[in-house]
Amino acid sequence: MSDAIHTDRDTGPEYDFLWEENPEAVRWLEEEEETIEPAQPSEQVPPEAIDESILKRNIVEVEFKGIRRLFYENVDNIPLEKGDSVIVEAEKGVDLGQIHQLGETVLIKRRARGILLQQERKIVRKALPEDLDQQRNNREKEKDASRICREKILKHKLPMKFVDSEYQLDRNRITFYFTADRRVDFRELVKDLAGVFRTRIELRQIGVRDEAKRIGGIGSCGLELCCMAWLTEFHRIGTQHARVQNLPLNPIKLSGQCGRLKCCLVFEVENYIESLKRFPLLDSFILTEKGEGRVEKVDIFRDLVYLHYDKDDTWDCLPLPAVQEIINSHSTQDSKG
Repeated sequence: MSDAIHTDRDTGPEYDFLWEENPEAVRWLEEEEETIEPAQPSEQVPPEAIDESILKRNIVEVEFKGIRRLFYENVDNIPLEKGDSVIVEAEKGVDLGQIHQLGETVLIKRRARGILLQQERKIVRKALPEDLDQQRNNREKEKDASRICREKILKHKLPMKFVDSEYQLDRNRITFYFTADRRVDFRELVKDLAGVFRTRIELRQIGVRDEAKRIGGIGSCGLELCCMAWLTEFHRIGTQHARVQNLPLNPIKLSGQCGRLKCCLVFEVENYIESLKRFPLLDSFILTEKGEGRVEKVDIFRDLVYLHYDKDDTWDCLPLPAVQEIINSHSTQDSKG
């Protein structure tokens, strides 16, 4: 017997057979926004709602295949260290993962996400050698499962891209990850898969950024992809983030391996916005000894302002303090006049 379930991301609602379109499934050029919304702090649990027993809960973060990380409660206070393999409760069974974080780090993460009061599934025990053998066997079987799923998708001519497959440790469930740009009716696909695997089938649609996170890779900076190494959630990114940082709108340079705008475009944008408040606006005019110059470019690292004089088509580079002094002097004269 098998259940056909689709889940939109790891924490989304479940749908039978049909899935809703992923809002990320758009071209990166269509992600542009007129303004950049400031980062919003995560919802915090009110202090009065937190008692000492909640803070003392032994919660650990467990990592599964594809950098999938979830929190579990160590109710039996089993001695654990980072990297230990553990058996955890899963839906209708058990699964195996590795300890990724524990202690104060987990408390900070859960507080930042506003989930201190959330109940978590439990850690059952440490993994035994036979559990690790079972997991290795599952990984081998996932190769065949991936091949079969690809063949079935082609057979039914479905507009979806297969990404990965993952067996639960006890094989009570197998999850197939895929990406797609529009609504897909995969009822016939589910019937075929259920007939082959004879277990619970889960089809999970993920975004292209989640796909890059599961596959992994090296970024243009030469480091491991941020989404794979440490990012826990994805932010909406628009071309305005690049404009604020005076970056050329080159899709090849601005796009990551997922084909979307690089996540790192948001890392420093607030610092740029704060620094630009000290500078005159681009395309504004400043009256200097050489005449009226248009602000064409600013350098926030060296505090320089580049002016272009349309009258004789010449350029000038002035330090920011000198420009601020000119602006202040004109403001004083205007107020006296």
